[in-house]
Amino acid sequence: MKIDQIQIKTNDIQKTKAFYQNVLGLFILEEDTKWITFQAGSSILKFVEDPQFNSIYHFAFNIPENQLEEAIQWSKDKVDLIVLEDKSVVTHFENWNAHSLYFYDHNGNLLEFIARHDLENEQLGEFKPESILSISEIGIVTENPLELGNQLIEEHGLHFFSQNTNTEKFSAIGDHEGLLILVQPTRNWYPTQIPSESNPTIITLENNENIIELKF
Repeated sequence: MKIDQIQIKTNDIQKTKAFYQNVLGLFILEEDTKWITFQAGSSILKFVEDPQFNSIYHFAFNIPENQLEEAIQWSKDKVDLIVLEDKSVVTHFENWNAHSLYFYDHNGNLLEFIARHDLENEQLGEFKPESILSISEIGIVTENPLELGNQLIEEHGLHFFSQNTNTEKFSAIGDHEGLLILVQPTRNWYPTQIPSESNPTIITLENNENIIELKF
């Protein structure tokens, strides 16, 4: 499953433009006074301005599975990587065979670079903006993640992520290429103490050559 595009809100389109263009180095595809789209590898990241919006999203970018250390060095000069309890900035998801780095954007959105070692996406050379391969995950907040997951499976032919223990509190739909992370309200976004909130999100997926649009 691939995430072709996510559309989310921001309360300041100009600060959003400055962060994603100047800090992360993403290419601007289109922009207007109230919205902007960025190329994030094979995915599109779209922000729509809502001055009253006062919440955060969590989403992740796939990076080459062999460039974790390069991504750390590149990120250190641009953002404050979140330091974990063990004083490291790297989370090892053993069951998912992946390593992640976390940081915030200018709005407090929780961003993640994830190196998934079951994907054959190695790259040579230094890490750079073009090393961001795709939008890998987007968090969706729902009262019953397992129930929503089963609904998505029935209606759209999707599937639970086989390497995740899917429960009523936390479930994942998709695969290493793209995941919908389904969590209950007020569950803290790992690795922070920030409770999750349900926010307007539009997602375009590609699954088995079918294009699916989801609105939450």
